[in-house]
Amino acid sequence: MPKRGKNYTESAKLVDKTTLYDVKDAMALLVQTAKAKFDETVEVHIRLGVDSRHADQQVRGAIVLPHGTGKTKKVLVFAKGPKAAEAEAAGADYVGAEELAKKIQSENWFDFDVVVATPDMMGVVGRLGKVLGPKGLMPNPKSGTVTMDVEKALQEIKAGKVEYRLDKTNIIHTPVGKASFGEQKLTENFNALLEAVIKAKPTAAKGQYLKSVTVTTTMGPGIKVNPIKIG
Repeated sequence: MPKRGKNYTESAKLVDKTTLYDVKDAMALLVQTAKAKFDETVEVHIRLGVDSRHADQQVRGAIVLPHGTGKTKKVLVFAKGPKAAEAEAAGADYVGAEELAKKIQSENWFDFDVVVATPDMMGVVGRLGKVLGPKGLMPNPKSGTVTMDVEKALQEIKAGKVEYRLDKTNIIHTPVGKASFGEQKLTENFNALLEAVIKAKPTAAKGQYLKSVTVTTTMGPGIKVNPIKIG
């Protein structure tokens, strides 16, 4: 196990690993444990009582956080004609079609955080599945990134829209802001995310849905949140 730094060790002393904290208490503690010299990202890790191997138990979606994420995302839009012009006017960082797909394939170019595509461009984008998929960059209608309303998609992404989706171990990992946001804003962002995840509960899911919820900063220890007190 790697040796932890002094800041982490000090922060870990503040956290009782046997306690399930209420949301507000967890966020207050989270801010206390953020001791790095940079503004640490706050992440939520949610273990769900579903089986992601089954299509009817997938959990995926997107939500605009009340206070954003604290990070301005670079957006690439695959579109042509009027929709390309709409994307440029709405503030897309990159707009194009086949030439951008070629650049990604031949140059291993990934200078963007989100990919949006109009439905007619999915034939081109689909060929990038093997490289975009593993990075979580593949556009998807469920997350609002395959759409004809390019302007709305860009506004939401720039305003702090985050995607949530299960990984292979049935855990969702999602950023909900920066440590500098403070307890109140982090609590509101956290609650908005959890509400969306709870609403997205598949009808096929049986038993306890929220198995565990943990919050952490980039360099800090995990803090367990009481899932019974959520939603």
